[in-house]
Amino acid sequence: MNITVVGTGYVGLSIAMLLAQKNKVVALDICPNKIALIKQKISPIQDTEINSFLENKSLDLTATLDKQIAYQNAQIVVIATPTNYNTETNTFDTSSIESVLVDLQTYNPKASIIIKSTVPVGYTEGIRQKYLNNDIVFSPEFLREGKALLDNLHPSRIIMGSDCETAHTFATLLAEGAIKKDIPIVYTESTEAEAIKLFSNTYLAMRIAFFNELDSFAISHNLCSRQIIDGVGLDPRIGQHYNNPSFGYGGYCLPKDTKQLLANYQYVPNEMMQAIVDSNTTRKDFIAFEIIKRRPKKVGIYRLVMKKGSDNFRESSIQGIMKRIKAKGIEVVVYEPSLNETTFLNSVIETNIDEFKKNCDLIVVNRMDETLLDVQTKVYTRDLFGND
Repeated sequence: MNITVVGTGYVGLSIAMLLAQKNKVVALDICPNKIALIKQKISPIQDTEINSFLENKSLDLTATLDKQIAYQNAQIVVIATPTNYNTETNTFDTSSIESVLVDLQTYNPKASIIIKSTVPVGYTEGIRQKYLNNDIVFSPEFLREGKALLDNLHPSRIIMGSDCETAHTFATLLAEGAIKKDIPIVYTESTEAEAIKLFSNTYLAMRIAFFNELDSFAISHNLCSRQIIDGVGLDPRIGQHYNNPSFGYGGYCLPKDTKQLLANYQYVPNEMMQAIVDSNTTRKDFIAFEIIKRRPKKVGIYRLVMKKGSDNFRESSIQGIMKRIKAKGIEVVVYEPSLNETTFLNSVIETNIDEFKKNCDLIVVNRMDETLLDVQTKVYTRDLFGND
């Protein structure tokens, strides 16, 4: 089929790779640098499988900045544009989605539309009515940054927010491109699919918050967090996964998705949803206090990214720690090789790892790295298990 994917972030690019194995795919973006890299078979994002696909796979993939080229022959248009959370309106900014819908009225009004961008609960039904188009299907993604294509190749499930022909066709295309067989495919109403996305991510945030607060308790009472977590996790109903303490949940999805779900609870009694959002702030306050009470003269922030294998540090929890430390007048220096700037949040970026390790009397890292093993006595982290 002729498929256009709008947006070449980790969601859009991983879907484009998946579908381009057996379909003619056009990737559209507004960023010239991203398109140039894709044309050179270089991934604009850090993702091992995407890099491997671009280098080694025979893909029917075209990358372009031209809307007319992208839309004119498309049978299906997949929207994977960013929907950042607007704290003033307490909702996702869906303007990038609607910009695509307006363009399609001009270039290809007959194209079927799949929305992969995360949206508020009830959004899809609203735009179906607004554009008098029932051929708009929301299909949530459940991808990890840095492992997006891997997750598309081995999906936990495929959720389609419709039972229409387009939904069945697209679900089949996703399943055909995957390595995993017998993938659970669920067809729901659009609003239920939107809720599945937000509740899934909020549950993950809740689990992170739970083990972080367990860790805060252990620190406060001079207990061994790892022993407690190991013992708790042996209950098969809880499990020994997604239990590694951190500085808080972050990244592109969890902070904004939890806030959006909480906003959707505006007229619904709740305690837990509010607590999950609040807990993340409390954890950062606690970690910052633990660092500050050590009275460091110069704190080194090792990497701004959320985890290994990712180049994204949007909403990374370590930034919250950094801001709190700086507010107390403590000098902070940053080691982040993915940045080309000389400063970040008015702190110097040190590009020499040896100088960074030598000059900082305390090094803060969300996830431990072998690079720091020789200065372990200087390192502050809550990474107990060496995983994400």
